[in-house]
Amino acid sequence: MREDRKLRVVIADDHYLVREGTGELLEATGGVEVTAAVATAEDLLRAVEADVPDAVLTDIRMPPNHSTEGLDAARRIRADHPQVGVVVLSQYADPLYALELFRDGTAGAAYLLKDRVGEADELLRALREVSSGGSVIDPKVVEGLLARRARTTHHAAASLTPRELDVLREMAHGRSNAGIARSLVLSQSAVEKHVNAIFSKLGLTEAQDTHRRVAAVLAFLRGFADDTP
Repeated sequence: MREDRKLRVVIADDHYLVREGTGELLEATGGVEVTAAVATAEDLLRAVEADVPDAVLTDIRMPPNHSTEGLDAARRIRADHPQVGVVVLSQYADPLYALELFRDGTAGAAYLLKDRVGEADELLRALREVSSGGSVIDPKVVEGLLARRARTTHHAAASLTPRELDVLREMAHGRSNAGIARSLVLSQSAVEKHVNAIFSKLGLTEAQDTHRRVAAVLAFLRGFADDTP
């Protein structure tokens, strides 16, 4: 979609101040029109059905049980309205939540930690990305797992070298090869070599997934999730 057009967004959070404040922050960027701000997953589904937006921004835990109502609603929206991007906010860096969101594919979905609520530019970037069919995973989720990577000994992700893990971390930030090269002070050819090695070690061929960068991060998360008791 054209970046000069405002994104039409539905916000769902059971805390009034959070949803109203988030809406005001996003609208203040000039890039978003909040078409509805609701407190429950049921109201979120109704709002999407009544006036299909470009994207939704939803908390995971919502009434009545404060379990995974928001996540379940996001997956239903993706199934019923695949053109609607979904950004799910969570207080937890648990890879299992991210894997559940992306279980049916990566296109048009983002998983961010809830402390991003105050970062309007990051939220806007994620909303634009998912509304265009892209994917985003909060780099902080990957950062936390990288700090504990010694726990994984048998998964393919364990075969990544320290430099490949550095590159994977930068990939999680959504950086291009050129951006990774600048960040890590490497040549672009060296970055391309590392990226291809990551794809190969994680079994991600070009035919498998057009969003291979997100798929690589997911494969890494899945390695830790498989080791979770």
